[in-house]
Amino acid sequence: MKSYCLALDLKEDEKKIAAYDEYHRKVWPEVRESLRQAGILEMEIYRTFNRLFMIIHTRPDFSFERKASLDAANPQVQEWETLMAVFQQPLPWAEPGQKWILMDRVFHWTEKE
Repeated sequence: MKSYCLALDLKEDEKKIAAYDEYHRKVWPEVRESLRQAGILEMEIYRTFNRLFMIIHTRPDFSFERKASLDAANPQVQEWETLMAVFQQPLPWAEPGQKWILMDRVFHWTEKE
């Protein structure tokens, strides 16, 4: 299994932040199925004010390129992404059109060390 951490911001608007949280309490079944098809085994999103942090655990053969291709061909996922874009804003260092940014691990500890 592979793990990835990503970050994104929401617009600094308490009503939009609350709406974003509410949508994620009821993620559409088609979006959940698209995650499975892409090879994502588990996904968590955490929030502190408007900063989002996502952790995904994937099958070993997962690729972001394949997921993007599957998403582009799925009208329900495109509708979800369009809706979520109302709430999201790119991080200041994001490339044009980039939303979630892959994070670099800077520390790891385990009890085994």
